[in-house]
Amino acid sequence: MASRIRLEHIAGSLASLVFCTYLAVIPGPFSKAGTQQPVRWNTGGSVSTTTYSELESFLVDGKVTDRAFQDAIRMSGWTAEELRFGLNKSYAVDLAGVSRFLYSQAGKAFLDDQTRSYVPYWRQKATAVTALRAAIIADAKDGLISSIGIIKQLPVAFRLSDNGPNDGRQRVCAPDKVSGAQSTSLLSWYVFLPACIKANSEL
Repeated sequence: MASRIRLEHIAGSLASLVFCTYLAVIPGPFSKAGTQQPVRWNTGGSVSTTTYSELESFLVDGKVTDRAFQDAIRMSGWTAEELRFGLNKSYAVDLAGVSRFLYSQAGKAFLDDQTRSYVPYWRQKATAVTALRAAIIADAKDGLISSIGIIKQLPVAFRLSDNGPNDGRQRVCAPDKVSGAQSTSLLSWYVFLPACIKANSEL
């Protein structure tokens, strides 16, 4: 009887811990963000890594020190200044609303769609949705989200094809706002992602 009571107590404690963890929006094994390889670019047959510091340098002073990133800008359909503005733009959000959406059935479908062109790096295909959700929620904790903020919080080397051989589109979440090369650019995908998160979290 005493063992059963202890087991029930432990089970109850674990259930409470899981519930509190959900409320605190702690993304489990992905809670450690700040990967040194937040973006892996796949262009044609080559794979390159753009680090967060290289992206940040571009947004702060316009410097591009990474050749793969330079090619991505050139093929994006946007000017460098337009991209700097879009990737830096912040959106005010409610953390609870963002979390509620991303853990809902609609949110799971959204994340599945947004990671459709994710290219597996080792076994990370299975982590694409979880990693993106974790990064978005971590960035939203201060009530603001942005493309660069989400990128900074990515806990894995998040690799997507840029104008590549897959479906190439990155499933840009605002197809009516893009055309031509903008529709098949990973940078467009990043630019519009926080705006779509904000809109869906307010429904």
